[in-house]
Amino acid sequence: MPRPADSDRATPAPPAAAHRLAQSTSPYLQQHAHNPVEWHEWGDESLALARRENRPIFLSIGYSACHWCHVMAHESFENPEIAAVMNRLFINIKVDREERPDIDDIYMQATLAYTNGQGGWPMSVWLTPDLKPFAAGTYFPPTARYGRPGFGELCERIGQLWSTHRDALERDAATLTEHLRAALAAPISTGDAAPGITLELVDRAADILADAFDARRGGLLSGGTNKFPPSMAMELFLRSAHRTADAARREKLLQRVFVTLEHMAAGGINDHLAGGIARYSTDPDWLVPHFEKMLYDQALVTRVAVDAHRVRRDAGADAFARAILDYCIEDLRAPGGGFYSSRDADSEGREGAYYVWRQDEIGRALGAAEAELFCTAYGVRPEGNWVDPHEPGAPKNILHLPIPLATLADTRRIPLDELQRRLAESRKRLLAVRGERPAPHRDEKILCEWNGLLIAALARAGRVLEEPRYVAAAVDAAGFLLREQRRDGRLLRSWRDGRTLGVAFIADYANLVDGLIELYEATWEPRWLLEARALTRTAIEHYWDDAGAGFFTTADDHESLIVRARDLRDSATPSGNSVMLMNLLRLAVMFGERDFADRAERMLRALSDEVRGALGASERFLCGVDFSLAGAVEIAIIGDPADPRTLALRRAADSTHIPGAVVMGAPPGAPDPLSSPLLAERPQLDGAPTAYVCRNYVCDRPETSPDALLRKLAIIARPR
Repeated sequence: MPRPADSDRATPAPPAAAHRLAQSTSPYLQQHAHNPVEWHEWGDESLALARRENRPIFLSIGYSACHWCHVMAHESFENPEIAAVMNRLFINIKVDREERPDIDDIYMQATLAYTNGQGGWPMSVWLTPDLKPFAAGTYFPPTARYGRPGFGELCERIGQLWSTHRDALERDAATLTEHLRAALAAPISTGDAAPGITLELVDRAADILADAFDARRGGLLSGGTNKFPPSMAMELFLRSAHRTADAARREKLLQRVFVTLEHMAAGGINDHLAGGIARYSTDPDWLVPHFEKMLYDQALVTRVAVDAHRVRRDAGADAFARAILDYCIEDLRAPGGGFYSSRDADSEGREGAYYVWRQDEIGRALGAAEAELFCTAYGVRPEGNWVDPHEPGAPKNILHLPIPLATLADTRRIPLDELQRRLAESRKRLLAVRGERPAPHRDEKILCEWNGLLIAALARAGRVLEEPRYVAAAVDAAGFLLREQRRDGRLLRSWRDGRTLGVAFIADYANLVDGLIELYEATWEPRWLLEARALTRTAIEHYWDDAGAGFFTTADDHESLIVRARDLRDSATPSGNSVMLMNLLRLAVMFGERDFADRAERMLRALSDEVRGALGASERFLCGVDFSLAGAVEIAIIGDPADPRTLALRRAADSTHIPGAVVMGAPPGAPDPLSSPLLAERPQLDGAPTAYVCRNYVCDRPETSPDALLRKLAIIARPR
């Protein structure tokens, strides 16, 4: 598969003043290095400058793949007149939200407060010199339109208010800051009451979310037209469906998962040539995507697709997962083994230009006969199926599958395998043609959190789909992070071109630990589980809330912000606390470590009210609740990892969908570097590889037959 070359962004001539962003580790910040705006990075120097000059701060937060961030940059930040106003009135600071989620989270809450819940990026916030927000918004046009004030005019107005009504602005900022502290860092009391979260609450949350899904096309119906991949909700559906004995309820939950995956895989949100999914669809049919590709979406959707495949041996889910991971390996993998962050939505100054087609382009590339078949299969029409806002009259097409290929094969009286072969060849040829176009920008920073997500997806897919190269890619990525993004035992958030950002957040620890646990289950190599335990202990040392429970977003030696927040709610990615809850529970089982179990129990008690009040943003936490209350299923396999009989037992364990399964393995008679109670005193029966299955403190009879193990696990997996 050809790798597209990145196109350079056009930038105006650099101003006379030396710019500070050119040496940043963030490609997003580097894209603004030659703006006429005198940008600063967030840091001691810029914050001290604001205090010394007693000037307000204009804080602009965005990210490299953000379409409207680029629009505002071109319209306003590259405009010399507007830049002159900004430079005269403010200390201007640029932040990459992907590198600094701590800053982003705090000031997004302020933006939501000032805009009646209309948050997003670019985020535009004005701060007092002591960092308290007194005005905020998102995108502003250069002159008034769309019902929004012009940005230059707005800056002048804010500057005037700062001069004439500063006391009132500072009072408002102080009041809002106290509200932010109450919302993001209120003390949590663990108390001695019984946990307020039950399996019934887990199921109720699943039912509420399932009722909010589009039963025909999948995805959440949120009141607007946009649909995001609802990965964490689907994870919850699979867990809740696994437990329920109500056949109708189980079918409803599973239907939501499979219909969503099917329509996403068929829709324009899926890149049918190179693989990979876009950030979201702008319509209910999943046809018109917002074309940016984020690493975390690839990881989260893959994880659901792999588990869905385990539930029903679904070929479509299998193929979808493979296509996404193949895309990540082909286009987003760095030479050292880590994975880049994203592909932009824009190229040639237009969103989606790289991905869409005119019918005549396809005809020239494929020839008449194959083009006709391809266009029928992928919904390509002479008049187009999408209105490009940059060229409203141009007949542009987004590739998608309007009907199942099996239906098309029947209609054309072509064997399905022949149809698939011909379309695969056409896709390959069109991908080569597309590779000649200027490609969207690729953000080449490597984020620990997002790589942890992908390591988990690769490792799980590798063992479930029996694809060793996915496990190998996970091993390489984990090795890269532990080698390049760890210093003195502490993780580092971001790496780019050999340079690192010297902070990390609880989500970095949480997701890398999760990935390492999955990698251990895929390889049985003790080093990955030992690293997971060591990082968990480091996270407890520096992020744990000793006065309450759970983890702060930032470490105890992190720079002081206006709030030391907690990461409690899932958003585009699972919250750090949600992932750490599951990590503590799984590691407690694997190591028999009482401290991990106790801390997980404290989290369940302390955070129950928070979760009950936000069921729709707590899906991953509720998965941890399910694991805790439904109980783990412990599977230990004793056998030579290279013995085909051992591999057959592993295959039986890996192919069965049991959400609470913990799978460990070791060769017979060898010292156990993990000192795991699951592996202790587990002899082989009659010298053959042997599987032990335990649940609810009771162990079943050991099995040496893969078929017998499959039958036993099928009984456990049966709804009850």
